[in-house]
Amino acid sequence: MYFCETNEHKISSLVSLSMAKIAEQFEDFKLNPQLLRVVSDLGYEQPTPVQQRTIPLIMAGHDVLGIAQTGTGKTAAYLLPLLMKVKYAQGNAPRALILGPTKELVIQIDQQVGLFAKNTDLRKVCLYGGIGPSGQIETIEAGVDIVTATPGRFLDIYRRGVLNTRLIKTLVLDEADRMMDMGFMPQIREILEKIPVKRQNLLFSATFPDKVQILSDEFLEFPQKIEITRQSTVADTVEQCFYFTSNLKTKINLLEYLLKDPAFERVMIFTRTKNNANDVFKFLNRRIEGEVRVIHANKGQNARMNAYHDFSEGKVRVLVSTDVASRGLDISLVSHVINFDVPIVYEDYVHRIGRTGRAREAGIAITFANEAELFHLKEIESVIREKIPKKQFLMELTEEKTGKQERQQIALEIDRIKRRNDPEFKGAFHEKKVRPWQKKKKPSPQSGKRRKRR
Repeated sequence: MYFCETNEHKISSLVSLSMAKIAEQFEDFKLNPQLLRVVSDLGYEQPTPVQQRTIPLIMAGHDVLGIAQTGTGKTAAYLLPLLMKVKYAQGNAPRALILGPTKELVIQIDQQVGLFAKNTDLRKVCLYGGIGPSGQIETIEAGVDIVTATPGRFLDIYRRGVLNTRLIKTLVLDEADRMMDMGFMPQIREILEKIPVKRQNLLFSATFPDKVQILSDEFLEFPQKIEITRQSTVADTVEQCFYFTSNLKTKINLLEYLLKDPAFERVMIFTRTKNNANDVFKFLNRRIEGEVRVIHANKGQNARMNAYHDFSEGKVRVLVSTDVASRGLDISLVSHVINFDVPIVYEDYVHRIGRTGRAREAGIAITFANEAELFHLKEIESVIREKIPKKQFLMELTEEKTGKQERQQIALEIDRIKRRNDPEFKGAFHEKKVRPWQKKKKPSPQSGKRRKRR
């Protein structure tokens, strides 16, 4: 367990609070009966470490910066005390705002709000793009207590003069690292100008890169930083390994072979691009047993949500996706995660494989890597501070030959990585020097005249 306090001379009270007796049961948090009844109905027996550390601090009114692995209960860690603070329906203006980076995440958070608040009269609204705003505006005008939103849609509706933000007393930023990666900092700064200065701020993330540090310094006031695990740590319930696959055909053959095993009962496959996701989906849809779905940014909102729902219900065996589904989505009992392509944003590896091994269940994460991707995998090992074991290639499969075009692409990628690490590096594809004897001689003026005479 790690605790990092800023401005130590001003937060001695926080230190003493963090050293208080850790709650072993949800009853120890002194939640109201409505929330305790929901917790019991959901079968939650003991609070997770992030809940044990953060709920008392949030209920005491402190700003909190929470860093914890995916699947450790971060959403409940801020929702339970937030619902205790808002308590019941009151007036028409919202009193709490939760921001998330993607439609999928805010929809899931909104569902969790409805689940935990089902025994109360609290009103909620979920604001996201991809659909018309009229229905969302009608809900707001009828009166809401809690708003869950993506930054862009929140500002869009605010500019229409619909949202009254003067009573917002709690702001939550979930998946803050993803927000920074997606370039939401300008929108977040604008939102901070639209809501009251006196408020409680909560920031949660699975990783803590420099961008998130800058964000926390900018809008958190004397926060208590709760780091349940070290940054970019993989859950110990996830077994990791990788196969060296020299080309795309070999990856496809290995994928088909693995999915013949019935132990791969609920599988998420991640690709780097939409084209790869579509190609993998088309291949698997013809070759394996069980239903296969694909999701990426070009898929409609309804198609994506239906795929998530059917996959979580066990109706879909394999879900192929880009990194649009690597964060925030809480789908239980995912047996395997397969990285068909190694992510080039290294923190995304933690989020991808965090889709399995959730809620203390065991999971397996398998990565396919060609020669260029081995460089990225080495960097990922540095980020997660552990070695990913290599598995020997299966004897039943033959290594396909790499085509000329793909071989050139891999070589270009290796050159790009080496040049990024060493600006002086001159690879196979650098601009070749022209030797003096290779230079073409310019025709003399006299020879030109001779040609004209002819």
